[in-house]
Amino acid sequence: MAKKKLDKEADKATSSPGKIAAYFKNETIHFVIGLMLVIFSVYLLLAFSSFFFTGAADQSIIDSGNPADLAVVDNHVKNYAGSRGAQLASYLINDCFGVSSFFILVFLAVAGLKLMRVRIVRLWKWFIGCTLLLVWFSVFFGFAFMDHYQDSFLYLGGMHGYNVSRWLISQVGVPGVWMLLLITAICFFIYISARTVVWLRKLFALNFLKRKQKEEASVSSAEEKPEFTTSQPQEVEFNLKRTYKQTPPTSAIEVKDEEPEDDSFLYRSESETASVSPTTNEDEVTMVFEPVASNTTIASTKDSGNECEPGFNVESAPEEEEYQGPELEPYNPTKDLENYRFPTIDLMKHFENDDPTIDMDEQNANKDRIINTLRSFGIEISTIKATVGPTVTLYEITPEQGVRISKIRGLEDDIALSLSADGIRIIAPIPGKGTIGIEVPNKNPKMVSGQSVIGSKKFQESKFDLPIVLGKTITNEVFMFDLCKMPHVLVAGATGQGKSVGLNAIITSLLYKKHPAELKFVLVDPKKVEFSIYSVIENHFLAKLPDGGEPIITDVTKVVQTLNSVCVEMDTRYDLLKMAHVRNVKEYNDKFINRRLNPEKGHKFMPYIVVVIDEFGDLIMTAGKEVELPIARIAQLARAVGIHMIIATQRPTTNIITGTIKANFPARIAFRVSAMMDSRTILDRPGANRLIGKGDMLFLQGADPVRVQCAFIDTPEVEEITKFISRQQSYPTPFFLPEFVSEDSGSDVGDIDMGRLDPLFEDAARLVVIHQQGSTSLIQRKFAIGYNRAGRIMDQLEKAGIVGPTQGSKARDVLCMDENDLGMRLNNLQ
Repeated sequence: MAKKKLDKEADKATSSPGKIAAYFKNETIHFVIGLMLVIFSVYLLLAFSSFFFTGAADQSIIDSGNPADLAVVDNHVKNYAGSRGAQLASYLINDCFGVSSFFILVFLAVAGLKLMRVRIVRLWKWFIGCTLLLVWFSVFFGFAFMDHYQDSFLYLGGMHGYNVSRWLISQVGVPGVWMLLLITAICFFIYISARTVVWLRKLFALNFLKRKQKEEASVSSAEEKPEFTTSQPQEVEFNLKRTYKQTPPTSAIEVKDEEPEDDSFLYRSESETASVSPTTNEDEVTMVFEPVASNTTIASTKDSGNECEPGFNVESAPEEEEYQGPELEPYNPTKDLENYRFPTIDLMKHFENDDPTIDMDEQNANKDRIINTLRSFGIEISTIKATVGPTVTLYEITPEQGVRISKIRGLEDDIALSLSADGIRIIAPIPGKGTIGIEVPNKNPKMVSGQSVIGSKKFQESKFDLPIVLGKTITNEVFMFDLCKMPHVLVAGATGQGKSVGLNAIITSLLYKKHPAELKFVLVDPKKVEFSIYSVIENHFLAKLPDGGEPIITDVTKVVQTLNSVCVEMDTRYDLLKMAHVRNVKEYNDKFINRRLNPEKGHKFMPYIVVVIDEFGDLIMTAGKEVELPIARIAQLARAVGIHMIIATQRPTTNIITGTIKANFPARIAFRVSAMMDSRTILDRPGANRLIGKGDMLFLQGADPVRVQCAFIDTPEVEEITKFISRQQSYPTPFFLPEFVSEDSGSDVGDIDMGRLDPLFEDAARLVVIHQQGSTSLIQRKFAIGYNRAGRIMDQLEKAGIVGPTQGSKARDVLCMDENDLGMRLNNLQ
């Protein structure tokens, strides 16, 4: 007994430090401590603020240093925080750091909020920032107000700032102290944001540009006139462009010279004009683009020298958007990258034993256990058949007459107990058959490799528009579908059950079958690590906003803007379909390839756009309705214009997958989930909770789900595929989505106050005139400013008559011909 008592006491002694540590790790304790810190910071704020008004009256009492005088009730202290608050304020402000002591309050409040689980990130960065600001402002105020320390009760820099500044002056002098303060301030701003360096460079560049413009303006007008006289050929060419814009027919050379905002159209027009050499005569150019003009008319125009006006008085094109000229070879959208090679199968890993093997001992044992279990509940069966798959075996049983199917369905757990297996699923009955299916996991499952399904004959010879191969079914058949017919896919499953691998299989399938001119991806990855391996094929396959950001969208605000931009692209495509009198993107592209649509009227080849969103639940939690609204619009309308969406989430709950989302995503992929309610949310039925994981999934499109073992495509395989693509010739830029201007991002042009122009207004005007491109994204990139500010500058340029009104996804027309015209307009504004 004595020994046991000693052991208990020893256990208590050893466990007491652990209990103390666990006590301080308690979230409730953290919340209480954080609340106390916040309240204490508010108390100090009251004491500091009151010190500015009552410090002079309380100075004699506090400086007396007699604790008894401060402890009495009638101590005559005027500070709102009492005598102790007055002491703290006097000590921290006068004796320590001066007014910069307010940064101590800031850090205490931030630390308290962090302990209270308020969303405060990087507490260490707050600590470093507040400490640096505390010291810097103390030295600054101590140095700037050094001569006033004897005349005031308040030391703005505190004794710390006063003493440090005196020592610095003795070492480096007054100019040296100013230089040190400036350098440390710049270093601090660089520590806060690396864009400080970019801002400084822009500042120096703008000063240099203004100085250079002043030097050029000092040149006499006599020297300017010969310059415009020598540029006569350019002036003639510009006048020709304006004539082309006013009449329907145009030449391929004009399309090549223009710089539209939609870079995808630039690619297409380059491929088309590549067939017309620079030495091509005007007759050949007219055959491409002019619908009615005859060769003799153009020949006479060519002989007439500068009298080119009659050559443009031709009949307008018919309203049905079709050419009336001679037959031409079909347009080839892949001509820009005609040497592009599709990824090869040997880039993926090869597994020797990936075909399922039949273990007759296991099959016979499972058959006997199923028969005996059903017989023990009074259910007799007439036949039983086994179909062995990669990871699951399907047993088809035919019950005797008079047996209720619901009775067999209720024995799911009993059969799983007798087979000692997890993931038993009963299909009662199997659609199209008079049998009942029992799916039992194999003891030795086989992995389905990506090479076995992508290299299969079924996938390689498929004629689908957007073929996607997922894996193999229970019958060991390659399972694939056409994304165009889905048209959107919802993927759900618990963490670690194969969602990311499934998304890799979907993307890889499309990379193996589609040319970069035919397909673009919009990849949204809130986790920032899942899709980063696809960033190397940015200029081949990815689409993004024209703001020079990351190719993989990770920021929530960028996600909302990108999805709204996809909606703008969708609306633009519908307008083009309406003009072409077709119903879907396939008919439209066929018409464009056969040269029955005029590119000069905005028509272009439309690649498919696939939007892939990982961790959709995180986006809903952070952005809410701002994300759900454009997704619902895309899901409802975008099918006909070739825009498809695949979203994945690990939280298939009703507040994440709402009724609007489910109604517009008929195709659903369910990996293993933890609860039956999650399975009902994603599939409208149980079953996903009975899967075995590791890529085991149910694909639902229509009435009944299909069980599929997802192909395993590892990250190194995807890296090899993307490296193979990235080493080939690419487009100069990614596929730029049209700009989206929200309702609150700018005001109406008529409400703009031209008396309060942006400081960059004149520089932006010159930039637009030089490039002859009225693009908001151009201003945003060149001056490194935000989108809203660039939009306001563009509205001011429109109000000033420098650019024309917006034209959807196209660039605005520039109304100023040259810098002389711009200078006249700017002088009129002043």
